[in-house]
Amino acid sequence: MNGWARRVGIAGVALGAVATTVAVERLTVSRSVRRQARQALDAAGPFGGLRGTPGTAIADDGTPLHYETDEIADVGRTGAPTVVFCHGYCLSQDVWHFQRAALRGRVRAVYWDQRGHGRSAPGRAQRERGEPLPIDQLGRDLRAVLDAAAPEGPIVLVGHSMGGMTVLALVQRFPDLVARRVAGVALLSTSAGDLGEVTYGFPPLAVRAARRVLPGVLRALGSQAELVERGRRTVGDLYAGLIRRYSFGDPDQVDPGVARFAERLIESVPIDVVAEFYPAFAEHATWDALTTLRALAEELPTLVLVGSLDEITPPAHSERIAAELPVATSVTLPGAGHLVPLEAPELVNAHLAELLARSIGSHGPPAD
Repeated sequence: MNGWARRVGIAGVALGAVATTVAVERLTVSRSVRRQARQALDAAGPFGGLRGTPGTAIADDGTPLHYETDEIADVGRTGAPTVVFCHGYCLSQDVWHFQRAALRGRVRAVYWDQRGHGRSAPGRAQRERGEPLPIDQLGRDLRAVLDAAAPEGPIVLVGHSMGGMTVLALVQRFPDLVARRVAGVALLSTSAGDLGEVTYGFPPLAVRAARRVLPGVLRALGSQAELVERGRRTVGDLYAGLIRRYSFGDPDQVDPGVARFAERLIESVPIDVVAEFYPAFAEHATWDALTTLRALAEELPTLVLVGSLDEITPPAHSERIAAELPVATSVTLPGAGHLVPLEAPELVNAHLAELLARSIGSHGPPAD
């Protein structure tokens, strides 16, 4: 076990001791003790610390989008695709920590932050002109990142959750680009539409009622962002429990440092950005993108992967995508939840490595 893993393990033991004390003496242990435990995990786990060469792409509405490039170690190697990673809702490019560590120096890779997430600016069309945010805009954002960070040569697109929807939006909007340059696609824990039918484990009637009021509630919360952020900190334990409940198949089996890292990622997204993005998912439909991919399926290596216990984008959504792409590799990870890049990194990395091996030389598109 290396040094940082040992530190994370020690911090996990410390957190377990704190949790036991809270259970036994819940009326006497102050909230500050639990806060100190979280701080210990933050200090012990270096997750999200990998950085690449920074760059800025400008979206078609003028929004600056932050991306980072990890170059290939063998500078003499040519023809290998650039792998572009697209993260999900309320996350950032750092969610790819384990994939980045595994691929660093072995492939040319681009990691970017969706608008309003990570180091990217909030959407100008939303903030300055009050325009709604459709998933199609994210596809156009991805095109801007490709033009800036990978303007020529083959590319492999990897998207998790909303990042997968972003990839499908790009395919739907720019099919010629896909035909010319895309050498492989990985769609992890994502959906091509019908997200309004997802119940998150609650009774359907209750979910439908909540959906009618939630956009307005989020807008109201977004207008009181500072107050809401203070509230997040006040109910930190409850908030952390919800994140773990919907991020992982079995939170008790996840390294405490990794679980805390997921919390930090989600906590870092401002509530007004959460509010801007949420309505887009009810409208999201990129089924036409699957028609485009199916037309290329005999040549285009494609991976569709999901956790069996994913309640955010349930396995049925990935199964429907895979059914539209008969030659795609369809993988269901037993016992895994929604955040598969963090919960099952070894398995995700292995399947991505297989996809990359298939993509090299299988498509061979000419450079733009």
